Amino acid sequence: MSGLTHLDERGQARMVDVGGKAETARSATATGRIRMSPGALAAVRDGSGPKGDVLAAARIAGIMAAKKTAELIPLCHSLALDQVFVEFAFEDDAVRATATASLTGKTGIEMEALTATSLALLTIYDMAKALDKGMVI
Repeated sequence: MSGLTHLDERGQARMVDVGGKAETARSATATGRIRMSPGALAAVRDGSGPKGDVLAAARIAGIMAAKKTAELIPLCHSLALDQVFVEFAFEDDAVRATATASLTGKTGIEMEALTATSLALLTIYDMAKALDKGMVI
């Protein structure tokens, strides 16, 4: 129909058949940032916010999100992840989250890296919103 892999010849949504593909080592990295006020940034950096260690919770949320990607995005395959890393870096006005996911399998892993990064950033927002409701992801 349109060349989109998740549509069949009638234009209906479908899960891509990867059964005939060989397993290969695959990895993907995604990054995003959440911009916030200097006070909120300092509290996240120091772990002094009202909800405690923001980055520890965000790291766990990102890893959990990668593991649940197929439950959240309808046509994603369930994948046996080998590893997920979620790291943070402080910028002048933001926290940058970077997630890397890897596996040996038959299909890509970019959605897991993107989901991990997104949920890590959303968790930072949730844990720091009492300090800054104007944060931007």
